[in-house]
Amino acid sequence: MSTADQNPTAPRPAASRNVTAGDGVIPQFREPGPDRPRRRYAIAGTGHRAGMYVGALRGEHADVGEIVAWLDPNPGRIDYYDQQAGPGLARYTPDALEKMVAESAVDVVIVTSPDHTHADLVERSLRAGADVVVEKPLTTTLDGCRRITAAIAETGRDVVMTFNYRYAPRNSTLREVIASGEIGRVTGVHFEWALDTVHGADYFRRWHRDKANSGGLLVHKSSHHFDLVNWWLNDIPARVYASAALRFYGDENAAARGLGERPARGTGVEGDPFALDLRRDPRLEALYLNAEQHDGYVRDQDPFAPGVTIEDNMAVLVDYRGGATLTYSLNAHSPWEGYRVTVNGTAGRAELEVVERGHITLDADGNVVLDPSATAVSSADRVRPEGDRLVVQRHWQPAGRVTIPAGIGGHGGGDAILLKDVFRRDLRIGGDPLARAAGCVDGLRAVAVGIAANQSLVSGQPVLIDEFGLDLGPVSAHLASPRD
Repeated sequence: MSTADQNPTAPRPAASRNVTAGDGVIPQFREPGPDRPRRRYAIAGTGHRAGMYVGALRGEHADVGEIVAWLDPNPGRIDYYDQQAGPGLARYTPDALEKMVAESAVDVVIVTSPDHTHADLVERSLRAGADVVVEKPLTTTLDGCRRITAAIAETGRDVVMTFNYRYAPRNSTLREVIASGEIGRVTGVHFEWALDTVHGADYFRRWHRDKANSGGLLVHKSSHHFDLVNWWLNDIPARVYASAALRFYGDENAAARGLGERPARGTGVEGDPFALDLRRDPRLEALYLNAEQHDGYVRDQDPFAPGVTIEDNMAVLVDYRGGATLTYSLNAHSPWEGYRVTVNGTAGRAELEVVERGHITLDADGNVVLDPSATAVSSADRVRPEGDRLVVQRHWQPAGRVTIPAGIGGHGGGDAILLKDVFRRDLRIGGDPLARAAGCVDGLRAVAVGIAANQSLVSGQPVLIDEFGLDLGPVSAHLASPRD
């Protein structure tokens, strides 16, 4: 199993390297019959995230799909993946997307490009005659939402959202607890996410640091989290209020703390835990450092350099149509990484705590050790050990711990399972009682919260999502939340 999709700055807990899943975690799929053609895929956006799909279609899912074309403005990044997939695949720039779909007979376009390009690439792919698999977020703006939904309505083609956190067993186990009615009807959720000063800082080094590119972390990162809550509750967000600011990263904050003059980029810098040296990771060196000559994109900017327009401290309040309220916070400069979720119900309470990286390890020279398991440096943390714990307590009863089965691969053990649904969903044996596969409506519901939160930051007022005029669909009947 490949882990090439993993951002080198993201945590790599032991669970992400599992090769055996717990009982019942992986759905059952039929073998493809001799008359089932391999679907033809194009990869639009050949940055590091594309690696997950390239690895899947060159490995486990090569029997049901093949890559036939690349689409990216940077030929250097295409070169990197072309060496893996076999040289000679057709190459296109974004302006030639329609030509790519026609000439290469593309069935599905996989969109892994920067967030602000999603709407254009998704819409054009649909209208050109291809289905789409798109990384989160679906898009960054209301206009993008409307363009995509109009294209689906007019073409009848399909959009798959890759919300991999739904497939992480810890998250699906919480969904099972809620759906069982054990804690009654949900009245509120508190969700706290902590990004540490390695992974969190990375959003302030790359294109995400400009809100015009990413919609900020309230769209780019939090789409994962808002989707989880929408899915856990099987409900539709209705009203959003947000408060957020840039309080740690950026040049003004650095100056206020007296950090002094800093290097413009991390490559070549020693002894600075906020510096990312692209030469330390062969994949980042090939995809970005060696490809700069083509487009000038610098992947390793200093997170305290001028030009940061996104927030690093965020708080959001979301009211749901069904009556529950979400209180959400995201911090991007924590000393540890993970999340805590508390779900209060009319019959009790569920608490999920996840530690993905208990602390950041520095080597003798003061450089970050991105993967302590690969070195002689111990990653043991007795006070905050890596792992997850789900506790459920009903009224008038003692608390009990719920067993979380093992997943496989990155993102909490969800990536490898997600890919089976992406590439083999027509071969699935039986339905999924948890409805983990996500489509355009799920993407709309998630990004609508982030877009509303950004609007609330500007106006200082609550924002009603219904006023966006988006069709957010009905809730799933078989996942209806328990009632009293």
